[in-house]
Formats: sequence, C-alpha cells, structure tokens
Amino acid sequence: MFYQEYQPGPPLRQYVKCYYLYESDSAVAFDDTVLPSGHMEIIFNLGDGQWQTAPDSDFLTHPAIELWGQIVRPLPVRSIGRNSMLGIRLFPQAAPFFLSDKADLFTNQVVDYSQAADHAVRQLHQRLLDTTVRQQRIQLVEDYLRARLTRFERKFNKLSIVNDVMREIGSRDFFDNLDNVAARYGITARYLQKLFLQYTGLTPKLYSKINRFQHSLRLVNEQRFSLTSIAYDCGYFDQSHFIREFKSFTGYAPSLYPNGMSPITQALSGLN
Repeated sequence: MFYQEYQPGPPLRQYVKCYYLYESDSAVAFDDTVLPSGHMEIIFNLGDGQWQTAPDSDFLTHPAIELWGQIVRPLPVRSIGRNSMLGIRLFPQAAPFFLSDKADLFTNQVVDYSQAADHAVRQLHQRLLDTTVRQQRIQLVEDYLRARLTRFERKFNKLSIVNDVMREIGSRDFFDNLDNVAARYGITARYLQKLFLQYTGLTPKLYSKINRFQHSLRLVNEQRFSLTSIAYDCGYFDQSHFIREFKSFTGYAPSLYPNGMSPITQALSGLN
C-alpha cells in the first residue's frame, strides 16, 4: 500500500490543504467509516477497483471523479478491488472556487464531480490515466486548479470575511455568540450564516463543533489523556457534553472508539 501527501504550490496554499496519492497493493475488500473532517474533497479514481459509501442503508458505487461534500455524521465506506486514487483536500471555505453551485448543496453526499464542474475536469481525468508518474499527476492537478481559481476571482471579497470568522470561531477559547461576531464585521448573523453555508457547506455553529471534535478525536487516538482532560482542553462544557457530541460524530462513546482506520479513511476523516 502506498499513501503520500503533497503540499500545493502558491497561490493554491490558501485553498488546498494537500493533495494525496493512494495505491492499494491488495484486492481484498474492507469496510471502514469516514468521520466529519470539516473539509470537502475532489478524488480522481485511477485504478480498477471501486469505492462505495452507504449514506442510508445501501452501498452506492462512486463515480470515476468524486466530489465529497461536507460529511457531518459517520459514513460507512467500502473498498473493493485494487484502488488507485488522487485526492484534493480543500480548506473548508475554498469549495466555491471549484464548484458552480453552493457548497451546502453537497452536504453528506458523494457526487459525480464531472457533472458539477466544466468539461475540462474530464480531460484532466484522462490525462491522469495516461501517465503513471506521480509528480506529473500532481502537476496536472495544480495546473487545472490554478486555471479554475483565476476564473472565480470575483469571490475573493466575501472569502476574506469567511476566513476571518473561521479563525475566530475555530479557536478553543471562543465563547461569543453569532450576533456579536457578525456585528464586528458589519453584517447580520443571518447573512453570516448564509455566507458560511455557501462557502463551507456548514453553519458557523456546526463548523465550530466539527473543529472541536477533530481536536478531541486526535487526543482520543493518542490514548494518553483522561476524558475529563480532553473535554476541558477542547472547550466542552463538561465530560457528558464531550461524550454526547463525540458519539454523534463517530457513533461511539470516546472510551469505546476503535482505532485502526486505513490510511485513506484516516485521510478522508481529517486525521492526517
């Protein structure tokens, strides 16, 4: 199994957290669960295998070019056959630069990105299939994203507001209400919520919850801290509040949470 992350070049660093390549060396099927990460992803499938997810009760096979919307609850995932994929992990506010529609339309969905983007993405997929050189594949994706970014520069002015608010409400010592936050930027709380949904696919409150959950998940995986200390460090009201919220995002109480995710599932869950 091969898994490697790559950092984007400028000017994409403020929009793309990383690229990653995954190649399985076994055709053995496995099941896992993807957890809320706060990120959206674009994934190009380049192998002979299949990925499936079960947003309800039945597993659905993913398209060749996947767009992962914001996942806000545990999502079962299944790998079948030998998979090879190139993923683009977008920062939460960056999705509108690479989508024609608002980000919240894709929440809890894995959809065909070739239907949500322009025809150039299908050409890119074919060029990725035509080369097996990893660095060339990364460069092809970079070129596509830079061209896409240039076309949507008009969205920059609103992005700065979303960026600033995300930094504010993402801090572990944030306890202010949304009305006060919005007032500091000269907008209403309703308009701020609309911007957040459009740019990140999440409400400000849910973004803050997922951000806090991700921090707690890393501490739980380290297995070095008590639940009380994790709750305190992550800004929960108390231990019961932490346990309740952790279970809503994983399906498990923290003390019963199973380790051992596959590297690609860890990546999709925001743990890498």
